[in-house]
Amino acid sequence: MRLSAKAQYACVAMLDLACAYRDPNPVHLKHIAEKHGISQRFLVQIMLQLKGAGLVDSTRGATGGYLLTKSPGQISLADIVHAIDQPPPPAPSALSGLYGTPAVQVVSDMLQDAQDREQRRLAEVTLEDLVKQHHQRSELVYQI
Repeated sequence: MRLSAKAQYACVAMLDLACAYRDPNPVHLKHIAEKHGISQRFLVQIMLQLKGAGLVDSTRGATGGYLLTKSPGQISLADIVHAIDQPPPPAPSALSGLYGTPAVQVVSDMLQDAQDREQRRLAEVTLEDLVKQHHQRSELVYQI
């Protein structure tokens, strides 16, 4: 699976918002950018796309920032990735210029199956799942 850096950064930013979901105060973009080493300008573009997809809402001003529009359990990684990157075309189109030989059909079917599995996995994993994993890893770091 090949995700753009923009989609990967969007997932990280959304996880930060999910971790702060119970806090009614919006999360400042600058905080996310500095915490993870993401360019603030690039993050603005990402958040605008996520807002356009209805995944985040923004508030302006000194106390402004971003909040999730839905609970973390209702937002999948597929929602985030597809808000940033277009869903991949069906795999067989990559082989569409070839003759329909058994070898081409077998490879095409395998590639389509792999792509379908990736998309299903992205759809299965929610921000809530990632928040749980984040908390588990954070606890491990503090125990060391």
